Amino acid sequence: MIPAISLFVIVSLSALITRVAAIALAHTGLSTEVARFQARSAYTGTGFTTSETEKIMNFPVRRKIIHSLMLIGNAGIVTTMSTLILTFVLPNSTSNLLWGLFIIIVGMAIIWWAVQSPWVDKYLSKVIGKALKKYTSIEVKDYASILHLAEDYRITELRVDEDSWLTNKSLNQLALRKEGIIVLGIKRKDGQYLGSPNGSSLVKTGDLLTMYGKEEVFLNLNQRKRNLVGELEHQEQMRKEANN
Repeated sequence: MIPAISLFVIVSLSALITRVAAIALAHTGLSTEVARFQARSAYTGTGFTTSETEKIMNFPVRRKIIHSLMLIGNAGIVTTMSTLILTFVLPNSTSNLLWGLFIIIVGMAIIWWAVQSPWVDKYLSKVIGKALKKYTSIEVKDYASILHLAEDYRITELRVDEDSWLTNKSLNQLALRKEGIIVLGIKRKDGQYLGSPNGSSLVKTGDLLTMYGKEEVFLNLNQRKRNLVGELEHQEQMRKEANN
């Protein structure tokens, strides 16, 4: 039974650590989804890509968070596996095995509730935000709150394909603001970046657009093709936005 309790404590600490790290990363400007993925990837040692690594390496606070997660994760995974073996491979009796299973099942349920709890997330966000401001020299903002990334509002990236409705048009021609979308930046295929582009900025094939707006519009825009149907979808989205 002791190994089962130990396993519950270890998994609880692991979940808490990754949750704290994810909130800390979100406070540095990453979206909540990306922050959680980065935290879990660092803790388990998997999942990074080159572009995501650059986002971490170019920000000192993020580097410290990820580095700490990697160190803790290496020790935590090994300890968890060892405790799991002790729980199921070397039980003293059947009753101990059953108690161990019970503790693990109940413990996992409690951990799952805590991970999904908005109250826990809200409380940790406040504590971590204060800690980052107090113990780091870099100004950290909660960009999710500043940009109101809630109620279906998102920041997303969209790669412009050759047959996309967006390609070879200026932002004025696209009139995305009338659909409720703001283009924050355009990254060209050659690496050039246009921050806060103006209406005359041309969208080209291969561009990576950074945009702010409603998720449902992004989904429609991502599938919109350069034809009459695509233009009709644009007109429909503008009508919906005008009626809101």
